[in-house]
Amino acid sequence: MKLKKIKTFIVGNPPPHFGGRYWIFVKLITDKDIIGYGEIYSVPFHPNVVLKMIEDVFERYVKDKDPFKIEKLWRTIYSSGYTQRPDISLMGIISGIEMACWDIIGKELGKPIYELLGGQVHKKLRSYTYLYPEKSDKMNVYTNAELAAERANEYIEKGFTAVKFDPVGSYTPLDPRNLSLEELVKVENFVETIHLSVKNKCDLLIGTHGQMTSSSAIRLAKRLEKFDPMWFEEPVPPENFEEMGRVALSTTIPIATGERLTTKYEFSKILQVKGASILQMNLGRVGGILEAKKIAGLAETHYAQIAPHLYCGPIVGAANIQVATCSPNFLILEGVKGWKDFYSEILKEPVAWKNGYVIPSTKPGLGVELNEAIANKHPYTGKKLHLEMDEI
Repeated sequence: MKLKKIKTFIVGNPPPHFGGRYWIFVKLITDKDIIGYGEIYSVPFHPNVVLKMIEDVFERYVKDKDPFKIEKLWRTIYSSGYTQRPDISLMGIISGIEMACWDIIGKELGKPIYELLGGQVHKKLRSYTYLYPEKSDKMNVYTNAELAAERANEYIEKGFTAVKFDPVGSYTPLDPRNLSLEELVKVENFVETIHLSVKNKCDLLIGTHGQMTSSSAIRLAKRLEKFDPMWFEEPVPPENFEEMGRVALSTTIPIATGERLTTKYEFSKILQVKGASILQMNLGRVGGILEAKKIAGLAETHYAQIAPHLYCGPIVGAANIQVATCSPNFLILEGVKGWKDFYSEILKEPVAWKNGYVIPSTKPGLGVELNEAIANKHPYTGKKLHLEMDEI
């Protein structure tokens, strides 16, 4: 079998844009007309530029190759241009192509990908969601603690046993910053309001985005320990593993990180410095499905767990499900609410979600198919990137 064609879909995610402004999907086609889908996460260039990057990689390294030869294909692209180092742009493209190859392999063999990576371990996967605004809101759920608590209880009623929110606020190119005493108290009160309202009916996930210096993150963590959150996410920027480790060793709250990291090499470093006990790799950036499985294996040796990241489209979500299903140290899966709305519309058949849990598909490959008609109806025409920091 040989890979013959590639097609890229740049899909505008309709308002309110939960999951990002757009999603980049790739479709690989073999000489046997088997189709595989993949998704590329948040390359920091306009998607029209990324489209040309994808086509260049395909023509140079992927066309006429065997999709079963994952390791050789991965190493060839990873080494292109004499690089051989983690890079978020190239790794995003590798991830989408690798993911599509696995989809093809599963379809050719008639098996879900998780059955080819050790077999099913989990029959259902616990999931969480951010606290999101609703059209009817008269206040801002991101800054109003009472509304955030109300939204958390609404999600509990729908079956969620964990919710995430970022109480620290905006993130800018000047981060990390030192929080003032006033800011520290404000964050503490915000978390306390939600904690008291949910009455231990669900876990609270503190979802910061690298806004703080190490010292400031440690000060905040000490204030939040009494609420026993499930994790403290990316308290400092991801570039300095040792400082993440300093925060982790200074608090009883588990540290989670990984959405901005790529490859087993970077995750190995964060484990070596005890920088996190929960790894949040995004399969559309980290290097794909096999790379994520290798990282899960590394995590096992440190008694760390995986919680795959999802703030993009449902093809990455489907890949997350495959790795989570076959990984003994899976903890929890990120989703956008209940995988409904555009997340289900863009697929021919939606991801199965019930009472806070994702039910892994038994269909071959990724278990989902892109609805190309819907994808073509929603081209991205904006100028902004998938995610952007606040202006300064």
